[in-house]
Amino acid sequence: QINLSVIRQYVDYLVSEQNVKNVFVNGTTGEGLSLNIQERKQLAEEWVCQGKDKLDHVIIHVGALSLPESQELARHAAAIGASAIAVIAPFFFKPTNKGELIAFLQKVASEAPAVPFYYYHIPPLTGVTIRVEELLDGIKEQIPTFQGVKFSDTDLLDLAQCINKNKREQFVFLYGVDEQLLSALAIGANGAVGSTYNYLGRKTNLMLQAFAKPDLALARKYQFLTGEFLNFVIKLGFGVAQTKAVMTFVSGIPMGPPRLPLVDASEEFIVKAKAKLDSIVWPDGD
Repeated sequence: QINLSVIRQYVDYLVSEQNVKNVFVNGTTGEGLSLNIQERKQLAEEWVCQGKDKLDHVIIHVGALSLPESQELARHAAAIGASAIAVIAPFFFKPTNKGELIAFLQKVASEAPAVPFYYYHIPPLTGVTIRVEELLDGIKEQIPTFQGVKFSDTDLLDLAQCINKNKREQFVFLYGVDEQLLSALAIGANGAVGSTYNYLGRKTNLMLQAFAKPDLALARKYQFLTGEFLNFVIKLGFGVAQTKAVMTFVSGIPMGPPRLPLVDASEEFIVKAKAKLDSIVWPDGD
Protein backbone atom coordinates (compact mmCIF):
# COMPACT_ATOMS: atom_id res chain seq x y z
CA GLN A 1 0.00 0.00 0.00
CA ILE A 2 1.12 3.59 -0.47
CA ASN A 3 2.40 5.27 2.68
CA LEU A 4 1.77 9.01 2.54
CA SER A 5 2.96 9.60 6.11
CA VAL A 6 6.68 9.26 5.26
CA ILE A 7 6.72 11.81 2.43
CA ARG A 8 7.29 14.83 4.67
CA GLN A 9 10.32 13.12 6.24
CA TYR A 10 11.44 11.99 2.77
CA VAL A 11 11.35 15.58 1.41
CA ASP A 12 13.32 16.88 4.41
CA TYR A 13 15.90 14.12 4.01
CA LEU A 14 16.41 14.81 0.29
CA VAL A 15 16.83 18.54 0.88
CA SER A 16 18.98 18.50 4.03
CA GLU A 17 21.01 15.29 3.63
CA GLN A 18 21.33 14.92 -0.15
CA ASN A 19 21.02 18.52 -1.36
CA VAL A 20 18.33 17.33 -3.80
CA LYS A 21 15.61 19.91 -4.40
CA ASN A 22 13.80 18.47 -7.42
CA VAL A 23 11.73 15.29 -7.56
CA PHE A 24 10.21 13.12 -10.27
CA VAL A 25 7.07 11.46 -8.87
CA ASN A 26 5.30 8.24 -9.96
CA GLY A 27 8.11 7.24 -12.30
CA THR A 28 9.89 3.90 -12.56
CA THR A 29 11.42 3.76 -9.08
CA GLY A 30 8.12 5.00 -7.63
CA GLU A 31 6.33 2.11 -9.37
CA GLY A 32 3.93 4.59 -10.96
CA LEU A 33 2.68 2.09 -13.53
CA SER A 34 1.83 -0.44 -10.78
CA LEU A 35 -0.42 2.04 -8.98
CA ASN A 36 -4.05 2.84 -9.67
CA ILE A 37 -5.18 6.33 -10.68
CA GLN A 38 -6.36 7.27 -7.18
CA GLU A 39 -3.05 6.22 -5.60
CA ARG A 40 -1.09 8.19 -8.18
CA LYS A 41 -3.19 11.30 -7.50
CA GLN A 42 -2.75 10.96 -3.72
CA LEU A 43 1.02 10.65 -4.06
CA ALA A 44 1.24 13.59 -6.46
CA GLU A 45 -0.80 15.76 -4.08
CA GLU A 46 1.32 14.81 -1.07
CA TRP A 47 4.62 15.51 -2.84
CA VAL A 48 3.40 18.90 -4.08
CA CYS A 49 2.01 19.73 -0.63
CA GLN A 50 5.07 18.64 1.37
CA GLY A 51 7.46 20.11 -1.19
CA LYS A 52 5.94 23.60 -0.97
CA ASP A 53 8.69 26.14 -0.14
CA LYS A 54 11.21 23.27 0.14
CA LEU A 55 11.50 21.79 -3.35
CA ASP A 56 12.24 23.75 -6.53
CA HIS A 57 10.48 21.38 -8.97
CA VAL A 58 7.97 18.57 -8.60
CA ILE A 59 7.62 16.82 -11.96
CA ILE A 60 4.71 14.35 -12.06
CA HIS A 61 4.81 11.37 -14.40
CA VAL A 62 1.31 10.97 -15.85
CA GLY A 63 1.91 8.31 -18.51
CA ALA A 64 -0.45 5.33 -18.72
CA LEU A 65 -1.52 2.67 -21.20
CA SER A 66 -4.96 4.26 -21.35
CA LEU A 67 -5.13 7.69 -23.00
CA PRO A 68 -8.13 8.88 -20.92
CA GLU A 69 -6.33 7.90 -17.70
CA SER A 70 -3.19 9.73 -18.77
CA GLN A 71 -5.28 12.80 -19.63
CA GLU A 72 -7.04 12.64 -16.25
CA LEU A 73 -3.68 12.50 -14.47
CA ALA A 74 -2.40 15.44 -16.55
CA ARG A 75 -5.44 17.55 -15.58
CA HIS A 76 -4.96 16.59 -11.96
CA ALA A 77 -1.23 17.49 -12.00
CA ALA A 78 -2.09 20.89 -13.46
CA ALA A 79 -4.78 21.47 -10.83
CA ILE A 80 -2.46 20.73 -7.89
CA GLY A 81 0.32 22.98 -9.21
CA ALA A 82 2.90 20.49 -10.49
CA SER A 83 6.02 22.13 -11.96
CA ALA A 84 5.84 19.88 -15.04
CA ILE A 85 4.43 16.61 -16.31
CA ALA A 86 6.13 13.72 -18.10
CA VAL A 87 4.77 10.85 -20.19
CA ILE A 88 6.29 7.53 -21.29
CA ALA A 89 5.30 5.89 -24.56
CA PRO A 90 2.42 3.40 -24.22
CA PHE A 91 4.05 -0.04 -24.10
CA PHE A 92 1.40 -2.73 -24.75
CA PHE A 93 -0.15 -1.45 -27.96
CA LYS A 94 2.91 0.51 -29.01
CA PRO A 95 3.29 3.49 -31.33
CA THR A 96 5.30 2.24 -34.32
CA ASN A 97 6.37 5.62 -35.69
CA LYS A 98 6.92 9.23 -34.73
CA GLY A 99 3.45 10.37 -35.86
CA GLU A 100 1.61 7.86 -33.66
CA LEU A 101 3.75 8.66 -30.61
CA ILE A 102 3.39 12.43 -31.00
CA ALA A 103 -0.38 12.10 -31.48
CA PHE A 104 -0.61 10.31 -28.10
CA LEU A 105 1.72 12.77 -26.31
CA GLN A 106 -0.13 15.76 -27.79
CA LYS A 107 -3.50 14.47 -26.53
CA VAL A 108 -2.08 14.27 -23.00
CA ALA A 109 -0.14 17.56 -23.06
CA SER A 110 -3.18 19.50 -24.31
CA GLU A 111 -5.06 18.63 -21.09
CA ALA A 112 -2.50 20.69 -19.11
CA PRO A 113 -1.94 23.63 -21.49
CA ALA A 114 -0.05 25.77 -18.97
CA VAL A 115 2.26 23.03 -17.66
CA PRO A 116 5.72 22.25 -19.13
CA PHE A 117 5.74 18.82 -20.78
CA TYR A 118 8.52 16.20 -20.91
CA TYR A 119 8.72 13.04 -22.97
CA TYR A 120 10.04 10.19 -20.83
CA HIS A 121 12.19 8.05 -23.14
CA ILE A 122 12.90 4.63 -21.59
CA PRO A 123 13.10 2.05 -24.41
CA PRO A 124 14.61 -0.74 -22.21
CA LEU A 125 11.25 -0.87 -20.39
CA THR A 126 8.73 0.31 -23.01
CA GLY A 127 10.24 -1.41 -26.06
CA VAL A 128 9.47 1.79 -28.01
CA THR A 129 12.69 2.56 -29.86
CA ILE A 130 11.68 5.62 -31.89
CA ARG A 131 14.79 7.80 -31.83
CA VAL A 132 14.39 11.01 -29.86
CA GLU A 133 16.36 12.94 -32.49
CA GLU A 134 13.59 12.13 -34.98
CA LEU A 135 10.81 12.78 -32.47
CA LEU A 136 11.98 16.31 -31.64
CA ASP A 137 11.96 17.54 -35.20
CA GLY A 138 9.10 20.07 -35.30
CA ILE A 139 7.62 18.90 -31.99
CA LYS A 140 7.04 22.42 -30.63
CA GLU A 141 4.46 23.10 -33.37
CA GLN A 142 2.39 20.12 -32.23
CA ILE A 143 3.09 20.34 -28.47
CA PRO A 144 3.61 24.03 -27.56
CA THR A 145 4.33 23.15 -23.90
CA PHE A 146 7.12 20.74 -24.86
CA GLN A 147 10.10 21.43 -22.59
CA GLY A 148 12.44 18.47 -22.97
CA VAL A 149 13.19 14.81 -22.47
CA LYS A 150 13.93 12.47 -19.60
CA PHE A 151 16.40 10.36 -21.55
CA SER A 152 16.77 6.92 -19.91
CA ASP A 153 18.76 5.09 -22.56
CA THR A 154 22.43 4.33 -23.17
CA ASP A 155 22.33 5.60 -26.79
CA LEU A 156 24.57 8.63 -26.35
CA LEU A 157 24.70 9.18 -30.11
CA ASP A 158 20.94 9.82 -30.14
CA LEU A 159 21.27 12.13 -27.12
CA ALA A 160 24.18 14.01 -28.70
CA GLN A 161 22.21 14.55 -31.92
CA CYS A 162 19.23 15.83 -29.89
CA ILE A 163 21.41 18.35 -28.07
CA ASN A 164 23.32 19.39 -31.20
CA LYS A 165 20.20 19.96 -33.29
CA ASN A 166 18.04 21.66 -30.64
CA LYS A 167 20.35 24.29 -29.14
CA ARG A 168 18.13 27.12 -30.34
CA GLU A 169 14.97 25.59 -28.84
CA GLN A 170 16.67 25.42 -25.42
CA PHE A 171 15.12 22.04 -24.65
CA VAL A 172 16.08 20.42 -21.35
CA PHE A 173 17.72 16.99 -21.48
CA LEU A 174 17.58 15.13 -18.17
CA TYR A 175 19.71 11.99 -18.28
CA GLY A 176 18.42 8.83 -16.64
CA VAL A 177 21.26 6.27 -16.65
CA ASP A 178 23.07 7.17 -13.43
CA GLU A 179 26.30 5.25 -14.10
CA GLN A 180 26.76 7.18 -17.38
CA LEU A 181 25.80 10.66 -16.20
CA LEU A 182 29.28 12.15 -16.62
CA SER A 183 29.36 11.00 -20.26
CA ALA A 184 25.96 12.64 -20.84
CA LEU A 185 27.09 15.87 -19.17
CA ALA A 186 30.13 15.97 -21.45
CA ILE A 187 27.87 16.07 -24.51
CA GLY A 188 25.52 18.66 -23.03
CA ALA A 189 22.84 17.07 -20.81
CA ASN A 190 21.30 19.71 -18.50
CA GLY A 191 20.52 17.53 -15.51
CA ALA A 192 19.58 14.06 -14.33
CA VAL A 193 16.72 12.00 -12.97
CA GLY A 194 17.71 8.73 -11.35
CA SER A 195 17.08 6.40 -8.45
CA THR A 196 20.62 6.59 -6.98
CA TYR A 197 20.18 10.33 -6.31
CA ASN A 198 17.84 9.35 -3.46
CA TYR A 199 20.88 8.14 -1.49
CA LEU A 200 23.88 9.43 -3.51
CA GLY A 201 22.48 12.87 -4.31
CA ARG A 202 25.15 14.73 -2.37
CA LYS A 203 27.97 12.77 -4.06
CA THR A 204 26.41 13.39 -7.47
CA ASN A 205 26.10 17.11 -6.75
CA LEU A 206 29.82 17.15 -5.88
CA MET A 207 30.47 15.45 -9.23
CA LEU A 208 28.38 18.13 -10.98
CA GLN A 209 30.37 20.85 -9.22
CA ALA A 210 33.67 19.22 -10.21
CA PHE A 211 32.50 18.94 -13.83
CA ALA A 212 31.44 22.60 -13.89
CA LYS A 213 34.82 23.82 -12.59
CA PRO A 214 36.06 21.91 -14.67
CA ASP A 215 37.96 19.35 -12.59
CA LEU A 216 37.42 16.30 -14.77
CA ALA A 217 39.75 14.08 -12.74
CA LEU A 218 37.65 14.67 -9.61
CA ALA A 219 34.36 14.31 -11.52
CA ARG A 220 35.60 10.97 -12.87
CA LYS A 221 36.43 9.76 -9.35
CA TYR A 222 32.83 10.32 -8.27
CA GLN A 223 31.43 8.68 -11.40
CA PHE A 224 33.75 5.68 -11.10
CA LEU A 225 32.83 5.13 -7.44
CA THR A 226 29.10 5.35 -8.17
CA GLY A 227 29.74 2.90 -11.01
CA GLU A 228 31.71 0.59 -8.69
CA PHE A 229 28.74 0.35 -6.33
CA LEU A 230 26.20 -0.11 -9.15
CA ASN A 231 28.37 -2.69 -10.92
CA PHE A 232 28.50 -4.67 -7.66
CA VAL A 233 24.76 -4.59 -6.95
CA ILE A 234 23.73 -5.18 -10.57
CA LYS A 235 25.59 -8.51 -10.43
CA LEU A 236 23.54 -9.42 -7.33
CA GLY A 237 20.30 -8.47 -9.13
CA PHE A 238 19.38 -4.82 -8.78
CA GLY A 239 15.93 -3.42 -9.44
CA VAL A 240 13.26 -1.26 -7.82
CA ALA A 241 12.90 -3.54 -4.76
CA GLN A 242 16.65 -3.44 -4.13
CA THR A 243 16.74 0.34 -4.62
CA LYS A 244 14.06 0.69 -1.93
CA ALA A 245 16.14 -1.50 0.39
CA VAL A 246 19.30 0.59 -0.15
CA MET A 247 17.39 3.84 0.39
CA THR A 248 15.89 2.40 3.58
CA PHE A 249 19.23 1.51 5.16
CA VAL A 250 20.95 4.72 4.03
CA SER A 251 18.18 7.16 5.04
CA GLY A 252 16.52 5.29 7.89
CA ILE A 253 13.14 6.04 6.26
CA PRO A 254 11.12 2.84 5.66
CA MET A 255 10.55 2.65 1.90
CA GLY A 256 8.49 -0.52 2.26
CA PRO A 257 8.18 -3.52 -0.05
CA PRO A 258 7.44 -3.27 -3.77
CA ARG A 259 4.11 -4.30 -5.30
CA LEU A 260 3.81 -7.64 -7.09
CA PRO A 261 5.04 -8.86 -9.51
CA LEU A 262 8.18 -7.35 -7.90
CA VAL A 263 9.32 -9.04 -4.69
CA ASP A 264 11.26 -7.70 -1.73
CA ALA A 265 15.07 -7.59 -1.66
CA SER A 266 16.67 -10.52 0.16
CA GLU A 267 18.45 -10.13 3.49
CA GLU A 268 21.61 -11.38 1.78
CA PHE A 269 21.39 -8.57 -0.79
CA ILE A 270 20.93 -5.95 1.96
CA VAL A 271 23.95 -7.18 3.94
CA LYS A 272 26.21 -7.26 0.86
CA ALA A 273 25.03 -3.94 -0.58
CA LYS A 274 25.44 -2.17 2.77
CA ALA A 275 28.96 -3.57 3.22
CA LYS A 276 29.93 -2.46 -0.29
CA LEU A 277 28.55 1.07 0.13
CA ASP A 278 30.25 1.41 3.54
CA SER A 279 33.59 0.32 2.02
CA ILE A 280 33.70 3.09 -0.59
CA VAL A 281 36.07 5.96 0.22
CA TRP A 282 34.76 9.12 -1.44
CA PRO A 283 37.00 12.05 -2.47
CA ASP A 284 35.33 14.33 0.10
CA GLY A 285 36.58 11.99 2.85
CA ASP A 286 33.16 10.57 3.72
